[in-house]
Amino acid sequence: MPPIAATTAKPQAGFSSLRRFLPYLWPQDNARLKARITGALLLVLCSKIVQVYGAPFALQGAVDGMARGDRSATVLILLLAIGYAAARFGTTMFDNLRNVVFERVGQEATQNLAAAVFRHLHRLSLRFHLERRTGAVTKVIERGTKSIDTMLYFLLFNIAPTVLELALVIQIFWVKFGLPMVAATVVMVALYIVFTRIVTDWRAALRERMNDLDTGAVAHAVDSLLNFETVKYFNAEEREATRYTKAVTAYANAAVTSENSLAWLNIGQAAITNLMLGGGMALVVWGWSEGRFTPGAVVLVSTLLAQLFRPLDLLGMVYRTIRQGLIDMEAMFALIDTRQEITDVPGAPALATRGGVVRFEHVDFAYDPERKILHDVDFTLPAGRTLAVVGSSGAGKSTLARLLFRFYDVNGGRITIDGQDIRSVTQDSLRRAIGIVPQDTVLFNDTIGYNIAYGRDGATQGEVEAAARGAAIHDFIASLPDGYRTRVGERGLKLSGGEKQRVAIARTLLKDPTVLILDEATSALDSRTEAEIQETLQGVARARTTIIIAHRLSTIAHADQIAVMEAGRIIERGTHAQLLAQGGAYAEMWLRQQAEEEEEQVAAE
Repeated sequence: MPPIAATTAKPQAGFSSLRRFLPYLWPQDNARLKARITGALLLVLCSKIVQVYGAPFALQGAVDGMARGDRSATVLILLLAIGYAAARFGTTMFDNLRNVVFERVGQEATQNLAAAVFRHLHRLSLRFHLERRTGAVTKVIERGTKSIDTMLYFLLFNIAPTVLELALVIQIFWVKFGLPMVAATVVMVALYIVFTRIVTDWRAALRERMNDLDTGAVAHAVDSLLNFETVKYFNAEEREATRYTKAVTAYANAAVTSENSLAWLNIGQAAITNLMLGGGMALVVWGWSEGRFTPGAVVLVSTLLAQLFRPLDLLGMVYRTIRQGLIDMEAMFALIDTRQEITDVPGAPALATRGGVVRFEHVDFAYDPERKILHDVDFTLPAGRTLAVVGSSGAGKSTLARLLFRFYDVNGGRITIDGQDIRSVTQDSLRRAIGIVPQDTVLFNDTIGYNIAYGRDGATQGEVEAAARGAAIHDFIASLPDGYRTRVGERGLKLSGGEKQRVAIARTLLKDPTVLILDEATSALDSRTEAEIQETLQGVARARTTIIIAHRLSTIAHADQIAVMEAGRIIERGTHAQLLAQGGAYAEMWLRQQAEEEEEQVAAE
């Protein structure tokens, strides 16, 4: 399969995209598909030979025999008529056998390309996925992968056979009718191709605009539906509907303009082909009047030109399809050419964990050069200990988790696990060693069992249930009518917040990571559920190297070490008791939260 480019490249323009497409047409490492393509091309050759030399000449012979009025040749004329029908059947048979032989080629090419794009998208950085709309990306992939099968078919079974048929027809015209007929045919075909290309290029610009509007409308619809709760919170249903209506109206207007332009293309093509048909038959009739041609010659010319016009009539559609396919593939190849921001160094070894000592060494980081997030963050977390990171929103707490997972690379300093720079080991082994329970748990629209088993590929049902028991959710799942086969709905919306968090905990338990990150895992829960989840989390974190990113200080008082962050810097560090004794920022946060909790209790009473 063709390699995927990992460096940034300019989008391919026009037919230069074809160079990227050809390896899928003739896969170097697949002799079976090559044999199928070769067999399909041989069937194309058989079809054209029968179509050009069989049917027209059989019909001409039958007409000439009847024109002579020789009743004794009736059997021969009858055989020629039957031969004409047999040739037409043979053409259809060869074409359909060709389709049967080739179908596997098109499907495998589409499958390989779709899989390649999907793998590459998952290799791209978090930055890419945060900046691109999912709906727009999926639409680009859908159109691009569908175009490859269509282009394979048209390139092999329309353009190439049409060129072959044209060559055979010109050879026949040269031998039987001379230079004028050949010249007229060549001029007609050339004029047809030039006209088709000019008008189709004009239509392609209209089509590109239509695609852009279509992509925008779909992207907005997906974004709006995924965030339907937010829409309802702000009574924005009508606002969203109005915005979507504007998008689809703009698309409809562009589509009308594009489709109307097709009528002018068809009229022009019909004028050229019928002018040639009339001129060619007139030339033969003139020759017949001079005694140079037989009556059957008119039938021969009309049959050959009519057969040639059929693929030529399709040639306009084929050119438009290929042109559009190249546009769609250009957008898809632009995705493939998107540079992988985070890559493994050549020959990178797997991470070798020996307990899970986490070290941030004078780390600096910025998502954008103009806005620095972390400033000289430096700490060591011994194996099996717990570090809690607290601070106000925007202090850089969650950025620590993203850097540890290597969703981004640090701008300065380094991060190590058991003394190994995480940039020097494979990303796969690094992420296998780290587990996370996030604040906003997103579940797949599948069963509870599937979502827990997602923590480790190949996990058995017994292991899934053991993880669920560890997360204190097995009894709840067992009480459901469908048990572990219960579907959770899109993003897990059929489960409560506490149930979703327990599923996330079970998933992480099944992964059995060396390093555990709890990223404000209970801040969105009510106090009672939070207390229950906290007890479960403390059990999970026991004997693991754990980083807790928290907002409520009461949930991290047990931590071995607490780091207080402000504006991307660690301003205080110590145990809960030590930080309270210092009377600094942590002590102030503690007192403020205690006062807020007392006020809530009084209000509740």
